[in-house]
Formats: sequence, structure tokens, C-alpha cells
Amino acid sequence: MARAYVVGGVAVARSAFAGTSGSRVGIQRGFANAGVRPFSAAANLPPHQELGMPSLSPTMTEGGIASFKKKVGDKVDPGDVLCEIETDKATMEMESMESGYLAKILLPAGSQNVPVGQGVMVICEEEGDIGAFADYVSAGIAPAPPTGLEAKAPAAAAPAPPAAAAAAPAAAPQAAAPKAPAAEGLRIIASPLAKRLARELGVPLEGITGTGENARVTKADVLAAQARGHTGAAATQAAGATGVDGSMFFPDFTDMPVKMVQKITAQRLTESKQQIPHYYLSVDVQMDKLMKVRAALNKSQEKSGVKLSVTDFIVKASALSLMQVPAVNSSWQGDTVRRYHSADISIAVQTEHGLMVPIVKDADSKGLKHVSSDIKALALKARDNKLAPADYTGGTFTISNLGMMGVKQFAAIVNPPQAAILAVGSAEKRVIPGKAEGTYEEGSFMCATISCDHRVVDGAVAAQWLAAFKKYMEDPMTMLL
Repeated sequence: MARAYVVGGVAVARSAFAGTSGSRVGIQRGFANAGVRPFSAAANLPPHQELGMPSLSPTMTEGGIASFKKKVGDKVDPGDVLCEIETDKATMEMESMESGYLAKILLPAGSQNVPVGQGVMVICEEEGDIGAFADYVSAGIAPAPPTGLEAKAPAAAAPAPPAAAAAAPAAAPQAAAPKAPAAEGLRIIASPLAKRLARELGVPLEGITGTGENARVTKADVLAAQARGHTGAAATQAAGATGVDGSMFFPDFTDMPVKMVQKITAQRLTESKQQIPHYYLSVDVQMDKLMKVRAALNKSQEKSGVKLSVTDFIVKASALSLMQVPAVNSSWQGDTVRRYHSADISIAVQTEHGLMVPIVKDADSKGLKHVSSDIKALALKARDNKLAPADYTGGTFTISNLGMMGVKQFAAIVNPPQAAILAVGSAEKRVIPGKAEGTYEEGSFMCATISCDHRVVDGAVAAQWLAAFKKYMEDPMTMLL
């Protein structure tokens, strides 16, 4: 699991301290906006530090609290894991790099949709000061870290006016309070048999007085309601007028909680489909020569443990095609189209934690062996939920491969801000004309479909990219030049 550190009052992703793969080195800017208040003795409280929901990726605006690893009163040492944060891409551990004591937990475990900067916990310096924070209330969302000019402002200007400071604690509980269900009072308690019988007879459960335990509607209640003429037509009108949940007309079910990753993925894909003008082009790629080259390379590298997959060739061919047709390696920026100078290939990986899209950086400049090792390492980290922000932030082109699941052909949704995504299906045997006239032979073909953002990539340009991709795949030795 990836980790973020609380350093001097700011939560920073572990990847911010290390260079990424290839030639990329340096701090990942944007990860350090944590909304964390420094140690303070304001409001007649002992010196303390309020830690807010950190921003662990450039796209993160809210997060969830999966669990706390410390409880109130525990001593906190550098390197201790304070809690697990659900980001828009993965679950990350937040570590402390300062000493103190956990004085107050401001939000319970399981909290969702917590805005970046919203107070999560309070750390104090001395164990004897913990009791002073029993009634502590967060002041709300912490401001962004000051810029260089703001940091030089006179110290006298730093304290907020007393009236504003007094009003803030009262407003905080309202901001952090969970939303109450809109129709909680309309919930109907009924036995499974009563629900099924009501569904079959067309008798609405709404309006039936239950005679079972805790006013539970029973089979006898449903039959009695039918005898009174409690019809299904009346139920439809009542449901429309009162907003009664129509789930009573469906089989028994279980509502599964939506993880933060699933929620953000659903939101962005919906926005992509609604806002991006998609179009799709497909091409059949003959795979026979590639499979022979792959078998030969794997045999020659057998002792070193290298085993190339078809996906490795697809990633490499896509990256080289992006360099040959750079207009596809772009993104829509509103007033401009940003064209990238290297190919960072995102690979869709389905895990039990949700859809992950780790990135093979600089795939155009790496050999097949290096690409293969990167893919294997990223896939393992994704399945173990250990991806760091640097592993999935960015990307200029995405590949979604469902061929290993037997899917023949499909069209994927563009992953914004990228301009294109390649959907790869399975290979199938076909009978094709042989080299000699009047003869036939067997060939293996794979269907590849590219989905494009028409604002960035015209149809003719996407066709050029597909032609380049097909050429590299059908003559794989050109990838090794």
C-alpha cells in the first residue's frame, strides 16, 4: 500500500521524494497540498496540530477514511501509520514524521466525501494535554499552504479576527454532518415472504399496517390487504405521490457500498461520455508473425526468466505509433491542444479494489524487456492496492485489453484528459487465401478498436495511427530496430 507522510505539518506522498521511472526525476507537484494546520496554542489550548484530509494526487478534491491505526491517547512516533485514506485512485497509508500524542479524532472511520483540508485528527505535544481536547471542534477546511509572498507577510496579520474565529467552530459540525436519507420515514419493514407475495399479487406494501414484531408486515397482512382491494394500481399512484422506494417490486437484494475508486471512476467516465465527442475505428491485425517472434524471444531469454506477453508488444507498438503520429498523443486543454513529447501508456487493470490505470512511463524509449518488467510490477502493485500517485498520475494514451477474457471486440470510453484509448480483443483463427493461387491457409487475427476525442483527433489522423499500429504488430521486428 502506498504511503503519505506528514512532514512539518504537510502530508506528502512517498513518491514525491523519489524520481519516477525512466528519466523523470523530481517532486510530484500538487501532492503536498494537505490542508494541515501547524502546531499552535491558539484558543487557550495547549500546543497542537490539526491534520486535515490530504491532497494525495492532482485530481483529488475529497477522500474517505478507511480506518484509523491509532486511537486517542496513543503516542505517535515518526514513521507510525496514522490512518488509511481512500483517494480517487487507491487506498494510501498516512504516516507521521513527528512525535506527539493523538488527542482527538474529528471524523469517524468510514467517513466518505471528506473535502481536502477538512480536519481529521489532532496531535498534541504532551500526554498530559490530551484531556484538554475532549471538546475540541475543528474550524472547518484549512486554507491552502501560503505562497512565497504570503509567507513573507507580517506576523501580526496572521491571526483571524475574533468574530470569525468564534463563528468557525459552530459552522464546522454542519459541514461535516452526514446527509440524512431523504425518505427514511417511508421505509417499510416486511418479511421476505411478504415482499415476494406482494410482488406476485400486485399488492403494494405501502399503506399496510404490519401485525408482526416491530410492526413487520407478514404474509397474512398482505393477503388481508388484497381482500380489502388494496390494488397494485393504487400502489403506483401512491409511490409517485409520496416517493416510496420501488424496490419492493424487485427480488431480495443486497446494497453494496461504493468505494471511493468506484465513485470517482463512475463520475469521470460519465463526464467523458457526455462531454467528449467519441468516434470509433477498428482494424484486424494478423498475429502469426508476432506470435513466432514472441516464442523465439521467450526461448532465448528462458534462462533469465524473461517472458514477454502479447500485451508487452501492444504497449510498445502503441508507443511507437504515437511517436509516428504525434497528433494522437495529445489532450484537449480548452484553448489549446497539448501535444506530448513522449508516450506514457496507461494500462487498465481490473482489481478487487476497482479499476486501476497504472502507467508505463516513456514506453517509446524502452525495450520490450523493460516494458514487460514495468507492466508486471505495476499490475502486481495494483492488485495489492499499493500503487503510489506517481504510478497512476498522468498518462497520454490508454490500452484496455479484454482479449484474455475471450472478448472478440469492444469500444472503450476515452480516459480524459487523454484523446484516445485502444480496446484490444481476442485473437481468432480464420481461413485466408494462401500464397499460391487457389490455395488457402489459416491465420490468427486480433481486432483492435481505437476510441478518439474528435476535438483533438480527426478521423483521418486516427486511421493513420491504426495503420502504423497494424504495421508494427504484423512486422514486430521493426519494434526492435
